[in-house]
Amino acid sequence: MPKGFYADEKGRVRPVAGGGGRTGSVLLVGLVALGAMGYGGAVGLSTGGSGGGGPGASVAARKAEGGDLARRGDAEGAWRRMGLHGLKQTAKQQTECVAASFGGVREFLQQSGCTSMDRVLFTVGDDAGNSAVIAVAWVGFSSRGDARKFQDLMDASGTGDVTPLGGGMVGLADIAFSGDNYGSDRDRTTVTVAEAEVAAGYVTPEVLDALAEVAAQLPR
Repeated sequence: MPKGFYADEKGRVRPVAGGGGRTGSVLLVGLVALGAMGYGGAVGLSTGGSGGGGPGASVAARKAEGGDLARRGDAEGAWRRMGLHGLKQTAKQQTECVAASFGGVREFLQQSGCTSMDRVLFTVGDDAGNSAVIAVAWVGFSSRGDARKFQDLMDASGTGDVTPLGGGMVGLADIAFSGDNYGSDRDRTTVTVAEAEVAAGYVTPEVLDALAEVAAQLPR
């Protein structure tokens, strides 16, 4: 097996992190190894992890429960339900929409505009040194129609993206966001988008997908 790849449970060869992805480009956000590079108890919800959902609860079950907590604004509770705990996070940062986007997403925002954009960066992990970073952005629009069009554009592959916060804000080094692990949600005129990547150790693609989808449920 080439370095940086592994075979998943269906025998498919997948990269450990980075490359390709929904956006078709690489975004950089800072982080450092948040603990030992151990693989024991790897952040795998299918292994039962610590936290709610019961021993051996599936990723889907934990994701559903974590999403319920996220919608109530309980980010820490959502991570615990998924067998993880929060490590660090930035404060929400307001920014100008066009300046914090690129590709087709930027072109859309130049034409349609947006009323606001807030971004935040989370790091979460287990007790074995495995961790992930999650970038979340809330983008507001003046109409539900524009919000729906923006979400459709974000959900499509190769259309650009919202640039995540830089990890230097919390003293972290750089890692690439691939766009492979992505979630979005829309509430009236606000669209929430989230992406997740490995920070340290090993995190399965299924878990990274779940983290992004749960994070996208967080209210502004």
